Amino acid sequence: MAVTLKKIGIYSLLIAVLGFVLYLWICSFTYSKGSRSGHLVKLAKKGFVFKTFEAQLNLGGVQVENGLEGNMWEFSIINKELIPIFETLEGKKVKVYYKERYKSMPWLAKTNYIAYKVESL
Repeated sequence: MAVTLKKIGIYSLLIAVLGFVLYLWICSFTYSKGSRSGHLVKLAKKGFVFKTFEAQLNLGGVQVENGLEGNMWEFSIINKELIPIFETLEGKKVKVYYKERYKSMPWLAKTNYIAYKVESL
């Protein structure tokens, strides 16, 4: 009887670990790829436990009754080699190339949009 309970425990743990690995693998799939252009207005290292690099791009204004309303887009930067490039382009018009994931893990990024390339316009 004790052997059966031990086997059930081992199989349950194995299924849980495999399920978690499968979840991580599925979440790393690229949902879409694209680019967006605008003014890079913010670059920050954020987080309490996991520090990630997050940025904001002002895509341009939308005309409303009371004037102009900004259209901000938030994205994350995983590749540390891109950080100095983004720092030099802050406040300038840029084109950001990104991959959208189904889900980002908290230790990688805050958003599902991951920048992999940037160029000045």
